[in-house]
Amino acid sequence: MARLLDEFIGITEALNTRGIDYAVCGGWAMAIHGFLRTTIDIDLIILSEDLDAVMETARSLGFDIEGLPLNFDNGETLIRRISKIDHATKELITLDFILATEKYEDVWKDRRLVKWNAGEYRVVSVAGMKVMKEAAGRPKDLIDLDYLRGLDDED
Repeated sequence: MARLLDEFIGITEALNTRGIDYAVCGGWAMAIHGFLRTTIDIDLIILSEDLDAVMETARSLGFDIEGLPLNFDNGETLIRRISKIDHATKELITLDFILATEKYEDVWKDRRLVKWNAGEYRVVSVAGMKVMKEAAGRPKDLIDLDYLRGLDDED
């Protein structure tokens, strides 16, 4: 997990430096909102018009294995994936960029700037995470959703 934390810090700092907006979601957002659980990737919501710049930023950090575009919910959920192999551990490290489509417009607009782990990150709000977790509906998302329902939306 420490290596993944380094990658999380690396990509978010690089995006911040380049002035590219994003919002942390998925397992990292859960951690920032206080629910620590394992995660195997880094999920960020981005604007469609920033996709090329975001992918170039990822490439500059050694991410060089592009996945095929992922489309769910009749095109309402669009994900672009890029990965790299950690040469020390031989593990695959994956960045998933969820495009801020109309389905996630309110989630995007309600993102928050949060101080966490000696850094500042744009993060999907608790209310936005509830929307995303309900939409995903996997067993781990339902566990996350139970936790989120116990939080005040103004965290």
